Amino acid sequence: MYWVVLIASGVLEAVWATALSASKGFRRFWPVVVFAVSMTLSVVGLAWAMRGIPVGTAYAVWVGVGAVLTVLVAVLRGEERLGVAKALLLVALIGCVAGLKVVS
Repeated sequence: MYWVVLIASGVLEAVWATALSASKGFRRFWPVVVFAVSMTLSVVGLAWAMRGIPVGTAYAVWVGVGAVLTVLVAVLRGEERLGVAKALLLVALIGCVAGLKVVS
């Protein structure tokens, strides 16, 4: 269950990062609300997952999941381009996250 919560928290990290960008420097109300709620839930989930997963592994997975999903959301929204090199690096990052699960 710790891993499920950790992955969900990583997804919420992508939500809050995207909402933070959409808030335009905390000037748009609803993106700020989404940011605050998703960031709070993300960090609470990370903290809970750390009860059963070592801190270094949990943090690396949380950041990795959040980073990959944040880039993918930006690409789907047309805010960022996905070239071959970036795609390969994101796949490698996913592989590293999966590898941490395998060795844990």
